Amino acid sequence: MNNVDVGQAWQYFVSVITDHYSDFEGRVSRRDYWTFIAVYLVLAIAVAIVANILGLGIVMPALQLALLLPSAGMTARRLQDTGRSGQLVWILVIPLLVSNVIMLLFFLSFGLFGLVFLLFPLIGLVDLIAIASAVVMIFWCIQPGVDGPNEFGPPPQPKAA
Repeated sequence: MNNVDVGQAWQYFVSVITDHYSDFEGRVSRRDYWTFIAVYLVLAIAVAIVANILGLGIVMPALQLALLLPSAGMTARRLQDTGRSGQLVWILVIPLLVSNVIMLLFFLSFGLFGLVFLLFPLIGLVDLIAIASAVVMIFWCIQPGVDGPNEFGPPPQPKAA
């Protein structure tokens, strides 16, 4: 089993955020994609723990919205590596975006019980749609990439540790 260099994985994550924030072109290897996702999950868990301790419920929706484009770009490029259209990523992004915007508005207007309060029951439905689309995306993203060049470019060279 290969050793994982956490520092190199973090550097790769940061480089995706800074250099490829909204990059939907080309392909990305399974190794790079799952390295990005692993760092994202560790970061999200750490932020969730700190946010819960400090009582800052707004932090998680804000983090997810901030990382939505880089995550969508990585997923689109991973889908393209498997020969699928990167446009399929919107099946996942739209429900997540709607859910996070509703939650963000809820936290910003807590106590006002306006339109956001009326939309609150829809969050459960939107979340179920997001979970179902996430399962499909995970299945597609674990598939091996197409050998050789495809319509989205040459095969990717792994960059992460």
